[in-house]
Amino acid sequence: MMISKVKNAMSTLVGGMMPHGHHHHHNHHSGGGQTCGPDSLPPRFPYGRPDFLDLTPELLQYSTEHASRPVLTLKRGSRLPWTTGYAEVINAGKSMLNEDQASCEKLFVKKPSGKHRNSTLLEDNGDGTGIPLHFWGVFDGHAGSGAAIMASKLLHRLIRDRLGEICHLLENPSSAPPICLAKNGSPYQAETKKGAAQEPEDPDAVNDSSVRFHMEKVVSLESLVMGVIETAFKQMDDLIEKEKTSYAISGGCCALAAIHLMGKLYVANAGDSRAIIIRNNEVIPMTNEFTPESERQRLQYLGFLRPELLGNEFTHIEFPRRIQHSELGKKMLYRDHTMTGWAYKTIIEDDLKFPLIYGEGKKARVMATIGVTRGLGDHDLKVYNSNIYIKPFLSCVPEVKVYNVDENKHGPDDVLVMGTDGLWDVTTDREVADAVSAYLSCCDPSDPMRYTLAAQDLLMRSRGVLKERGWRLPNDKLGSGDDITVFVIPLAGSESET
Repeated sequence: MMISKVKNAMSTLVGGMMPHGHHHHHNHHSGGGQTCGPDSLPPRFPYGRPDFLDLTPELLQYSTEHASRPVLTLKRGSRLPWTTGYAEVINAGKSMLNEDQASCEKLFVKKPSGKHRNSTLLEDNGDGTGIPLHFWGVFDGHAGSGAAIMASKLLHRLIRDRLGEICHLLENPSSAPPICLAKNGSPYQAETKKGAAQEPEDPDAVNDSSVRFHMEKVVSLESLVMGVIETAFKQMDDLIEKEKTSYAISGGCCALAAIHLMGKLYVANAGDSRAIIIRNNEVIPMTNEFTPESERQRLQYLGFLRPELLGNEFTHIEFPRRIQHSELGKKMLYRDHTMTGWAYKTIIEDDLKFPLIYGEGKKARVMATIGVTRGLGDHDLKVYNSNIYIKPFLSCVPEVKVYNVDENKHGPDDVLVMGTDGLWDVTTDREVADAVSAYLSCCDPSDPMRYTLAAQDLLMRSRGVLKERGWRLPNDKLGSGDDITVFVIPLAGSESET
């Protein structure tokens, strides 16, 4: 009986079919068209929690209890690559479902074979050949789970496929990537180009071959991998847009991914999730957050260059507060896309429009709607009660930072911590580092569960405990009411696996 009740409950949950709750990145009026009616498109992927948690339907139902906010962790006995630790918890009621998603995968990069040219949707054929690639992703969804679920299922495969196209260069890491590839994708030899000499000479061309050689930029393999990751994020975003014509893919998501390839860790961030490395109890930040405040000048510049995107409702200029009509002609503090500081300007009629960026800290919004400026999805997000699209102001391109794992020595307590903003909103980098270091120093170094237990400890510190006045931390400050997702990844894991 219980099972059938759970099945009924879950069938109403799948695919983000429920009207979305009030995500903190959105005001409560997040554009129309976010809910999928019963007669609308099928979800691209059904709602669920990450496959590696291996949840029964009962546990899946239990995980959505906003009142008790149970912590879900990796089961003892189930192993993720590198003995990675994982924990998650649902929000305190701002959306029906946990809109965070996560993935952790080991894949193999190989040259694309004819029959798998388009292998994104194929499972890894897992014969263990090719260059090993480890992938961890956290996806913080807003206005529905659709985009986050889709990215958690596909982004790693897109990255693997893009890397497959340069596999022959990865297999030859000592030589710099060629500037030009031949049509079949193999390195292109300039000398073999027949008939090149017959082309008319450019009178301004540099003819001394030694000078010409020095004008060529040498591009490292590392920066080629970074570019592959950046373009894979764009491809993921395009795929969401394309598939929205035939499937319900609700909302958008911040995306944070860590990719380990050939001894280096590439950490790619689009949004406000965060990753830090803790090594010898020292903090190495691996991400910057992208918010209306951190990206103010980029957003204002776009509004300045393309005022039609502001729909005659917004001004790209920022003021410290809303302007009253009676203040026309007065001088007021302002700043625009060219400025870091503030100056005074005379208020004109146009300045009475709503500022493109308004509010501060966690309350800052683009077009009074969204609090994060990079991520995937959100293609149909509009300003409330208008026809103004917000997507042109959002970027899907991540910032990629590289950490050389092989060049550093790592003990069992040196880790990469990845978490959605639910973790970091109430806990500083230093507090996270101290908590992880303290917890791991008390754990048996040989216990494979130690990293999951450390992740659980971190998560409980940010969630707090339920008191009569909401979720509270030990210092009685408010805990995080957001969905929280945490990976704790031991950096020595790569050695233990080879």
